[in-house]
Amino acid sequence: MKALAMSRLIGCFFLFLHQILQMARIIAIDYGTKRTGIAVTDELQMIASGLTTVETKDIFTFLKKYLSEEKVEAMVIGEPKRMNNEASDVEVDIVRFRESVEKKHPELTIIRQDERFTSKMAFQTMLDSGIGKKKRQNKALVDQISATIILQDYLYNK
Repeated sequence: MKALAMSRLIGCFFLFLHQILQMARIIAIDYGTKRTGIAVTDELQMIASGLTTVETKDIFTFLKKYLSEEKVEAMVIGEPKRMNNEASDVEVDIVRFRESVEKKHPELTIIRQDERFTSKMAFQTMLDSGIGKKKRQNKALVDQISATIILQDYLYNK
């Protein structure tokens, strides 16, 4: 009887482990005309972490390499809006980017997430963290933190 219970317990453990290993990350994009901030979740999709910032002209090269190395099921793309809820000027570029991602990576679910105030929140996060003035001027770091905030907002609200 104990051996059967132990066998079932071990079987359940390996099933659980298998399910965890099958989970995929979610990647977030804070798209900009010059730089693009990128954040990702862990495999359990619980924690958002800044990954990097890349030059926007190199984003597809980066994504091709990253997606070939990591299992990713969805992409959250920031949706910049003005205070009156109208799309910002960069939205035209983001729509083109999204369409290109959909063509190149049809396996990804694309999600849009409101990104109003993320740059201000990122800067405030840097202040609160005690990051020095010189590092706070690093716009690439602001973009990466903004992508992390976009992803964390998505995770919190899904």
